[in-house]
Amino acid sequence: MRISANPLRGQQFPSALLLAAAALGLLLANLSTHDGIAAVLEAHIAIPGTALDLSVEEWVADGLLAIFFLVVAIELRHELTHGELNSVRKAVQPAIAAAGGVIVPILVYLLIAGGGETHVGWPIPTATDIAFALGVLAMFGKGLPTAVRVFLLALAILDDIIGIIFIAVLFAHDVDWLMFGLAVVAVAVFWALSHWLHATGHSGIAVAMGVVGVIAWGLMAVSGIHATIAGVLLGLVMAPVPAERVRHALEPTVNGLILPVFAFVAAFVVIPQVSPAQLSPAFWGIVVALPVGKVVGITLFGWLSLQLRPRGTAPALVLPDLIAAGVLGGIGFTVSLLLANLAFAGGGDIRDEAILGVLAGSLIALVLSGVIVSMRARHYRMLAKTA
Repeated sequence: MRISANPLRGQQFPSALLLAAAALGLLLANLSTHDGIAAVLEAHIAIPGTALDLSVEEWVADGLLAIFFLVVAIELRHELTHGELNSVRKAVQPAIAAAGGVIVPILVYLLIAGGGETHVGWPIPTATDIAFALGVLAMFGKGLPTAVRVFLLALAILDDIIGIIFIAVLFAHDVDWLMFGLAVVAVAVFWALSHWLHATGHSGIAVAMGVVGVIAWGLMAVSGIHATIAGVLLGLVMAPVPAERVRHALEPTVNGLILPVFAFVAAFVVIPQVSPAQLSPAFWGIVVALPVGKVVGITLFGWLSLQLRPRGTAPALVLPDLIAAGVLGGIGFTVSLLLANLAFAGGGDIRDEAILGVLAGSLIALVLSGVIVSMRARHYRMLAKTA
C-alpha cells in the first residue's frame, strides 16, 4: 500500500494552517478569552544563570522563529549555490523585480504614513511570504509554465535576504559587541562541527552542534542583535549534506507548529473600535503598499528587466505573468508580521494596527492572486489544448 506524503512538506496545507492560526489568534483576542491568553503571552520565563528573561511572546518571536530562519537560510544557501540564483543570468531578472518590489512599497508606505511616529514602519510591506505565495501557486496555478514558479521562488528568496538584512541592521539596539563576537565564535565552531559531521557521520557531533547552536542563539539574543539572525548564520555556514538533513527533519515542525504558533501570537491583537478614518496611517500604508506597491514595483521593474535581455531571445516571463507574480509578492504575512512587531515594539495601538494592516493587505493580495493566477493558468491550459 502506498503511503501518502506528509502534507506538512507540501505547500497548500501549511498555507491553510498558517491562515487558520492567524484567524484564530485574531478571533480569540477579540472575545472574552483575551485577558487569559494575554496573561500567558506576557508571562516571563527566565533561564537561571543567564541574562535571558523573555516573555512567552518573545520566546516565540525570538526563539521559535530562529528555527524558521535556520531553515530559510539553508534554502537560501542552496539556491545561491546550486539553485535558481547560482548565476548572474538566472538572478538578474528576479533581482531587478525584487528591487522594485521593495522600493515601490516603501515609497507608497512613506507617502501615506511617512509623517510622525509611523514613518518607522517602512520596512514592513517589503516582505513576501514564500510559503503562502507558493501555496497559492500550487492551489490555483495548474498549467502555469515552470518559469513562473521559478521566477516567484527566486523573487521570494531575494525578498527574504532583504528582510534578513533589515532585521539585522535596522533593529539592533545597544549592541554588546563582546557578546556578538562570542556568538560569531560559536557560529564558527558550529561550522567546523558540521564539516566534521559530514566527514565522520558520528551522532555525538550532531548533539554537540545542537548545543553550540543554542549557545550561539543565546549569545546573539543578549547581544542586542535580533536573535533570529543566529538562525540565519547557522543555516548559511552549515555543511551542505548535514544542512539538507536538518532542513528535511525540521520542515514538518516549522510548517506544522512553529509558523502557526507565531502567526497565532502575532495576530493576537484587538481590533480597534474606531471608524476607518480614525485608523493609524501605518494601517493604511501597509494595506495599500502590500497588494498595490508590490504588484506595481515587481511588474514595472520586471518589465524593465525584460528590456535588458539579449536581442532575439524570448523573455523569461511575459507581462501578464509578471503581474501574477507581483500580486503573489504582496502576500507579506510571516516576515511582515515580524517586521511590524519590531518596527513598533513600543507602539501599543500603532503596533496592533500595523499587524492588522499586514493581515488585511496580505488577505487582499491572497484573494487577488488566487483570481489572477487562476486566469493565467486557464490561459495556458487552453493554449496546451490547441497546440
